[in-house]
Amino acid sequence: MKKFKKFGKALLVFAIIFLFGWESASYYILKGSAESGIEQEEVSPVAAFSSLIAQPGAAKADLDVFWDVWDLLEDNYIDDHALDKQRMVYGAIYGMVAALEDPYTVYMNPDETVEFTQSLDGRLEGIGAELTVREQALVVVTPLKGSPAEGAGLLPGDIVYKIDGNLTAEMTLFDAIMNIRGERGTKVTLTILREGRDEPFDVGIIRDTINIESVYLEEPEDGIFWLSVYQFNDNTTPEFEEKMNDILLSEPKGLILDLRNNGGGYLEIAVDILSDFLEGEVEAVTIKRRNAGDDETLYTDGAPRLPHVPIVVLINDGSASASEIVAGAIQDYERGIILGETSFGKGSVQEVDQLSDGSSIRLTIARWFTPDGTNIDDVGITPDIEVEMTDEDYEAERDPQLDAAIEYLKNL
Repeated sequence: MKKFKKFGKALLVFAIIFLFGWESASYYILKGSAESGIEQEEVSPVAAFSSLIAQPGAAKADLDVFWDVWDLLEDNYIDDHALDKQRMVYGAIYGMVAALEDPYTVYMNPDETVEFTQSLDGRLEGIGAELTVREQALVVVTPLKGSPAEGAGLLPGDIVYKIDGNLTAEMTLFDAIMNIRGERGTKVTLTILREGRDEPFDVGIIRDTINIESVYLEEPEDGIFWLSVYQFNDNTTPEFEEKMNDILLSEPKGLILDLRNNGGGYLEIAVDILSDFLEGEVEAVTIKRRNAGDDETLYTDGAPRLPHVPIVVLINDGSASASEIVAGAIQDYERGIILGETSFGKGSVQEVDQLSDGSSIRLTIARWFTPDGTNIDDVGITPDIEVEMTDEDYEAERDPQLDAAIEYLKNL
């Protein structure tokens, strides 16, 4: 029997994300039992590592060099107190996974797995910024609305060069996570590289408890509603339903669905949102795995509540994974206009397996495609109407993209 079980919800990874100073990600719900068998067995770290590399019936790797190094360390390393065998095994697994050179396939030790699980539940503290790894650099995907990071002026695309004066390039992922995190009320200083600025600059941020508001509704013009969805997490569906009820009571003339800086989340929620706008039980997204027989297509529920109200979907380079699935389907079916800037480009699917010691692994198992058969990985979604949001706009608190969406709907 396998010595691991799948999380109750498998997920579609958006990126290797530092969420609020913690490594997190957004994912897609895939088929699979939440109660796969799990067999507990006490084994040594060496045996545990061997079992991961040489599964029965699989081609076995030559581990002679590995054991040579292991023995040399055990016999000769000067500080025998540093020879924590479990940490050494975890380090070896990190290296094995990293050798795939897939930024979305990640091993998490038990402590990191706990942090990951807590982030999905919305129990978060830190600075309120999502960062991903691009070309071995920590890059800001988005500061969350109302977060300390947003208040300090972090922008999508910023590169985190240093944390409290220490180079991020010299840190492990978890080291960077723990350096960003900290007690509420304490300060962290990030040294930022930003396109258009010649020199690095420091941004001081006071850490805080992050309360995530998934959905926000406003009526900037009579009959035109601005509905922002910041994440697709466990709180999104009830919040979205409540806001949709408010819209339906007001005879809407147009809707702005704002997915800017939405790093994704549970895809089932993205499909639910599409179901409110697309008529019929139509294809929302297709998942293609290594074996074609395991491919899967998800459909809308055929009961839309706003099937004909004109829609403008706002996206930018912080819109990723599940939010790109929503925008991609709206665009493919010509249900509305996509406005803003090209999205992030996250088109692969990851699944999370929990191992018997409490650690876990997220690994890429598929790619997803829009209804027209497009995979947007590393490409993103190109808006129908391109409107740029400049640094000057952010600093002056102007929103030309929202303004353009309002004007478009008013002129229909």
